[in-house]
Amino acid sequence: QVQVAESGGGSVQAGGSLRLSCEASGLIYNTNCMGWFRQAPGKDREALAGLSTDGKQTHYGDSVKGRFTISQVNAKGQVFLQMNSLKPEDTGMYYCGVRNGYCSNPLKRPEDFTYWGQGTQVTVSS
Repeated sequence: QVQVAESGGGSVQAGGSLRLSCEASGLIYNTNCMGWFRQAPGKDREALAGLSTDGKQTHYGDSVKGRFTISQVNAKGQVFLQMNSLKPEDTGMYYCGVRNGYCSNPLKRPEDFTYWGQGTQVTVSS
């Protein structure tokens, strides 16, 4: 059974930083494509950052470029999101998406991912 768990969310003031972690287990293959998304109340799930399986290619949403950094330990199912210079508009539920398999380029759409965690809440106050 595949499980995806996000952690590291919390409440911070504008300008602060948080580091989110995501760990996937129970996957069949030893290579994965992973990405981070955000969903605010009443809004669609927004792509924030994605990694190719080898970690060499990254994609960032326009709203987080230059402030957020995605990284992984290896392609086995653990990914991080370092978030700096946080803004109130970054508030939302943050989700990690996982597709079990190889991707040469980062995946960008929620429908490209197979597995999701329960999310971790990030609240940024002004």
